[in-house]
Amino acid sequence: MRLIPAIDIIDGKCVRLSKGDYGTKKIYNENPLEVALEFQSYGIEYLHLVDLDGAKSKHIVNHKVLESIASKTTLQIDFGGGLKTDEDLHIAFESGASQITGGSIAVKDPETFLGWLQTYGPEKIILGADATDEKVAVSGWQEESDQELVPFIQAYQKKGIKYVICTDIGKDGMLEGPSFELYQKIIAKTKKWETLITGSGVEDKEIIGINLIASGGISTFEELPKLEKIGCEGAIIGKAIYENRISLKQLESYILENG
Repeated sequence: MRLIPAIDIIDGKCVRLSKGDYGTKKIYNENPLEVALEFQSYGIEYLHLVDLDGAKSKHIVNHKVLESIASKTTLQIDFGGGLKTDEDLHIAFESGASQITGGSIAVKDPETFLGWLQTYGPEKIILGADATDEKVAVSGWQEESDQELVPFIQAYQKKGIKYVICTDIGKDGMLEGPSFELYQKIIAKTKKWETLITGSGVEDKEIIGINLIASGGISTFEELPKLEKIGCEGAIIGKAIYENRISLKQLESYILENG
């Protein structure tokens, strides 16, 4: 399972929120690059970078932070927050994003989101499926849609999505543990048999599922092996790192043991 620390950006600074509430903003570092370089020094290879100003403004804002981290580290960055137009996406990839995450756009403008999927391919486009009580939330979590979470993910899986970041908003930033049962449910509901043709021309079948990335609520190191056991492909870790609940040394040991 990939370990993916998170950096959330407001005014160019590294912050964390609770349940997506901008009123709970806490600044942890004025220099996100400094944070990213520290992650890298402990063997971290991936970064989840969120443009919270962009999410509020509905267009990319902090692309200079992305560019700085991408050009001065080797981290593979997935970038999200306010990506609404083809131009936003172009700026994100030009600034060094390895992948982008689309959340609200996938609900409100599926035509554009599917256009991105077709243009850039399923390895580059992540579906952000954030939810409250298993209903998809949009607009920086300020709105709840009428879409049920699991059918929403299943519909995009049929259209080619391979990567899904799922955040249970009620858990986000609360350090109360992730939504194990919700992730188990999603993984179970998105597994399917796929027919493969082997090199010798013989048909074979194997179970294919989405790459589910858990996000929100992770509070202790012991939760990470549990997420791996239920089948999560990645885990995004935020406040637990900044509040010293999980040390970077622990993450380094996990990577070395499982690499």
